[in-house]
Amino acid sequence: MFGKRSGTDTDLRAPKPGAVSPEPVAAPAPTVSRAPPPPAVASPPLAPIKAPPPPPMENRRSDNYYEVKATIFGALIEAIDLAQLAKLDSESAREEIRDIVNEIIAIKNIVMSIAEQEELLDDICNDVLGYGPLEPLLSRDDIADIMVNGANTVYIEVAGKIQRTGIRFRDNQQLLNICQRIVSQVGRRVDESSPICDARLADGSRVNAIVPPLSIDGPALTIRKFKKDKLTLDQLVKFGAISPEGAEILQIIGRVRCNVLISGGTGSGKTTLLNCLTNYIEHDERVITCEDAAELQLQQPHVVRLETRPPNIEGEGQVTMRELVRNCLRMRPERIIVGEVRGPEAFDLLQAMNTGHDGSMGTLHANNPREALSRCESMITMGGFSLPSRTIREMICASIDVIVQAARLRDGSRRITHITEVMGMEGDTIITQDIFVYDLIGEDANGKIIGRHRSTGIGRPKFWERARYYGDEKRLAAALDAAEAAPAK
Repeated sequence: MFGKRSGTDTDLRAPKPGAVSPEPVAAPAPTVSRAPPPPAVASPPLAPIKAPPPPPMENRRSDNYYEVKATIFGALIEAIDLAQLAKLDSESAREEIRDIVNEIIAIKNIVMSIAEQEELLDDICNDVLGYGPLEPLLSRDDIADIMVNGANTVYIEVAGKIQRTGIRFRDNQQLLNICQRIVSQVGRRVDESSPICDARLADGSRVNAIVPPLSIDGPALTIRKFKKDKLTLDQLVKFGAISPEGAEILQIIGRVRCNVLISGGTGSGKTTLLNCLTNYIEHDERVITCEDAAELQLQQPHVVRLETRPPNIEGEGQVTMRELVRNCLRMRPERIIVGEVRGPEAFDLLQAMNTGHDGSMGTLHANNPREALSRCESMITMGGFSLPSRTIREMICASIDVIVQAARLRDGSRRITHITEVMGMEGDTIITQDIFVYDLIGEDANGKIIGRHRSTGIGRPKFWERARYYGDEKRLAAALDAAEAAPAK
């Protein structure tokens, strides 16, 4: 009996008889074959900083494979009772589907090896229950980004380098179905009338989907994956992103409730760094996070997570980031964490920082600390606030204590390049001072960039008194002194 397993009372066969024809298909049964692997590609002149990444996933399959899979998949959909399948947990559902597919293969006399049959079983289970061809990529913890450019092109980022895989989808409709499955799990939609969508996976991985008619060559899906094991500052030290002394300074900044902006380019590790800094928030503080797609992973017990909402099909019901940040002020927060500042909510965040919510944090896109301040000013101006530039800059100076700059270098490595204080105004200009910087020295024979983190020699940063208030001035002084003589690496 299809789908009948020992210990399982659910019969997943569809109620209608003859769903799977007992006769073999008219055409001779195709044999699953693999295309020969593509020729090796010459190594780029700059190798990644760690061990070489694994080679592109050689998953190129012949057209015969997809014909066989389509035949079996169609028979499975006819044979299975989807209502009964929905009642099972994931593992039981997979076992039931595998049993039914095995019987379909036997009835249709399809010839394939055990390894090919196992691969086909996994593929079909992923199509029915998961995210199809994306499943093996999502299970790999060394992949940072997955970029799907239509049904036939999938790229991944490993160790800071982008490489193409052999993964492909059956067609653009299968890819669109997977996009819709992902975004529907967080109450959003993506289709012709709403062709752009931001969403997230269950583990917090960030998802962006854009579909036709805006995406000409088929749906484009981008997934920023989160590691299963959350990174800590100690691990960033181990990876060379920051020195031990710099990590100590960041710990102190997080603990003594400095208002922090984390600045950096795309993929530079801003959100990861923000997660690391929030580890040093005291557990008795009330923290409220505001994000477009919830991805922060705070470990404190008293955290309220808020997420924006796009408009519905009638164009109503939208909740913007600015509305969330303003509402935070009515929720008795001690710290406000904004996942990414990209619009007029910058004004409300600065207001919150300046009205007793010390220790608030946010990220934004900028190439250096000076540009981060300019972006803050421009975002406030874009919000329609008719304030003089000097007034906006004075508010920025009064609100932001520290800017932490992250960067992805040309060898694929990520580094924290600046820890910079906002000092105040001199005329109409905002004055900053670097406490901690990363100096580029050169590169080795393998293209690995050599540099060092060092203190700039500032004996007493502006937040020294704040550190003294929390009893951390000795730790701060020791970290600054040790960083001045840090070796290159």
